[in-house]
Amino acid sequence: MRSTRRDLLKFGTLAAAAAALPSFASPGAAASAIAKAAKPLNLLILGGTGFTGPFQVNYALARGHKVTLFNRGKRPSPEWPGEVEQLHGDRNTGDLKSLAGRKWDVCIDNPTTLPFWVRDAARVLKGNVGHYMFISTISVYADGSKHGIDENSPLAVYNGKDAMAETQESMRADMENLYGSLKALSEAEVRKHFGERSTIVRPGYIVGPRDETDRFTYWPLRVAQGGEILVPGDGQDPIQIIDGRDLGEWMIRLAEAKAYGIYNAVGPDYTLTTDAMIYGCQAVTASGMQLTHVTPKFVEEQKIELPIWVPRADNPYAGYGTVSNARALAAGMTLRPLATTVQDLLAWFRSLPAERQAKPRAGITREKETELLALWKSRAGA
Repeated sequence: MRSTRRDLLKFGTLAAAAAALPSFASPGAAASAIAKAAKPLNLLILGGTGFTGPFQVNYALARGHKVTLFNRGKRPSPEWPGEVEQLHGDRNTGDLKSLAGRKWDVCIDNPTTLPFWVRDAARVLKGNVGHYMFISTISVYADGSKHGIDENSPLAVYNGKDAMAETQESMRADMENLYGSLKALSEAEVRKHFGERSTIVRPGYIVGPRDETDRFTYWPLRVAQGGEILVPGDGQDPIQIIDGRDLGEWMIRLAEAKAYGIYNAVGPDYTLTTDAMIYGCQAVTASGMQLTHVTPKFVEEQKIELPIWVPRADNPYAGYGTVSNARALAAGMTLRPLATTVQDLLAWFRSLPAERQAKPRAGITREKETELLALWKSRAGA
């Protein structure tokens, strides 16, 4: 089935549970090859041990910054290549005592999905941080079908009773309607309390090593197996992704530059189609394959779970494949080649326990694919 705003939340929740694997959490280049920042910063990172957080931490340390993490301490931390201060608390319960009376140059807010998290953080941090950076999502946009969405496009409107009373449980119960609008209200809280000294970054699908959702990973794994591959649509639907390392490292550079404002963090810097993505995977895996395209109608009728892909027409989320990234590119966002992401992603996935590799969390099984291909061909020949 086609990806939706619901999928972005579901997969984002899985990504937050990513295990810490230091060998893939390191910066894209060796730390010794990364130049030091002109001015070291004192950084507070809310979260920091999920998917993109370790990339931020490692890159920040390589650039010479001082790093403090704030989280619940429920997840093992990687072995950092430098000193990292760890503070504990729980934003669900408003326990932010460990942040009180402290000052930082920049706060990076990674995990927030609820506006009261920003409100409560502001009660402690307002006046004590010079720059507040918030990771949002392209799901904040009201009309996901619009092509060429930019940072000024209208945002989703909250229609519930009390946004500040919403919880993670209530949001998950109605993700389709609440996820984007609550993220939009979280952004509003950021601007309310931190004004012009705030940065809001709106990623789409975040992929690469440490991505526990397997939503993009399905395709490199499937291509590596070779053979006949079921491909949704005609292969020309646009796809936008960003490597988690590119996102995390760019956030640190934005902090260094005091780059305020709103940015869509999507890639690549060219139009990537479904077929181009698949052939890009093949360039890494060198596997023999044959593509069989099936119509969006067939995908919908058979309820085929194929991640990342969204048909470019007659779909309320088609615009999520053509979001404008011009502002982010102008602000120094750099993007690894697709081949690098695929190669490193496969290496990371193959380092996981055998039982984890045996059960990918997105896509369809080979058995189901074979069954669907046979059904498609029988209909085509009828």
